[in-house]
Amino acid sequence: MHIMEGFLPAPHALAWSAAAAPFVAAGAWKLKRIVTDHPEARLQLAAAGGFAFVLSALKLPSVTGSCSHPTGTGLGTVLFGPSVMAVLGGIVLLFQALLLAHGGLTTLGANIMSMAVAGPWVAFAVWKGSNALGLPAAVGIALAAALGDLATYLVTSAQLALAFPDPVSGFAGAYLKFAGIFALTQVPLAVAEGLVTVVVINALAGRGLVPGVGDKA
Repeated sequence: MHIMEGFLPAPHALAWSAAAAPFVAAGAWKLKRIVTDHPEARLQLAAAGGFAFVLSALKLPSVTGSCSHPTGTGLGTVLFGPSVMAVLGGIVLLFQALLLAHGGLTTLGANIMSMAVAGPWVAFAVWKGSNALGLPAAVGIALAAALGDLATYLVTSAQLALAFPDPVSGFAGAYLKFAGIFALTQVPLAVAEGLVTVVVINALAGRGLVPGVGDKA
């Protein structure tokens, strides 16, 4: 998912940064509210950020200029809602760009939009939908994490296709090509991430460390 440093044309990089900025700002406001209203949730916020950092650092080679890996954003989304993940995911992506050479500063906005915005919002919609349907919590969590992961890669595929359309089939052909390559590694990774997220949340719940503050965006 991490689009590497300098891979996107400058206008695309700037546009994605501008698009990501309002989500990060809203997430910062939501994060401040959570810390103020639920100071006991600081440990869980740190755990959600650490979980995303570790899982998204496990990268596999994939599309040229990008890679495949779990995203780890489903955990924080279920616990705190999607807005907070724009901030936590942005911090994770910044640290990885600076410390691990995963992604980059010029592509930070694009990577935030795919991993820290699109993925968490899809995960949140799936989580809320599963609750409305009365599905078991474990099923809803697994689906939210897995589909949020896949949504991240669908957005990354669109970002790459917009920047590098196919000479013959244009955006659509490039999108199918990028998404098809990602699918080879990302589908099994998404399933694994869903299962791991359930295990981690069950472990936190067993220790009484699951805050009930993720009901709203």
